Amino acid sequence: MPRTPHTERHFTASETVRDVVIGMSDGLTVPFALAAGLSGAVASSGIVVTAGLAEIAAGSIAMGLGGYLAAKSDAEHYAAEKKKEEQEIIDIPREEMREVADIFRHYGIPDEHIRPVVQAMSERPKEWVDSRMRVSIALENADTKRERNSAMVIAGSHSRGGMTPLVQYRRGRGAHNRRRCQAARAQEGIDGGGSSEGP
Repeated sequence: MPRTPHTERHFTASETVRDVVIGMSDGLTVPFALAAGLSGAVASSGIVVTAGLAEIAAGSIAMGLGGYLAAKSDAEHYAAEKKKEEQEIIDIPREEMREVADIFRHYGIPDEHIRPVVQAMSERPKEWVDSRMRVSIALENADTKRERNSAMVIAGSHSRGGMTPLVQYRRGRGAHNRRRCQAARAQEGIDGGGSSEGP
């Protein structure tokens, strides 16, 4: 009976989702608060909408820049830690080998199985450093496009989130104005009808 090959699938876009959440959460709250505050102090809906659009533009730039700098900082931190590990396996290889062995012991692997693995890793410096970065320091190699992508995703999400309350405000304001116009016309009709029935 033929066996179906097993394919591992894992979600790998957690950083993008995080950027979307950051941008959307700020975009949904700040323009809404601005529109709510101005609508109580300013009668013109145009001023409120213009101020909201200005906040969305400024907020998108600020949030996007923040995402870019955060991603850049992560990449620089990874590079610094990797350089440190590369130097340590040259200066203090025995200490580094003991740290790797301790990690395997933590998982209950006997020493007779650990020794050949640690010895084999010490003969492959690049893979040794990569394993140290992932297992011991728990750092993943940053994507070279991460800085740009993070800035674009956060800025776009902020703009999308900011437009949502602003569009709803505009629609609600328009409906409110239409109701006021209808009420005014109805009142004019009542007043006109009353005056035509005069003595």
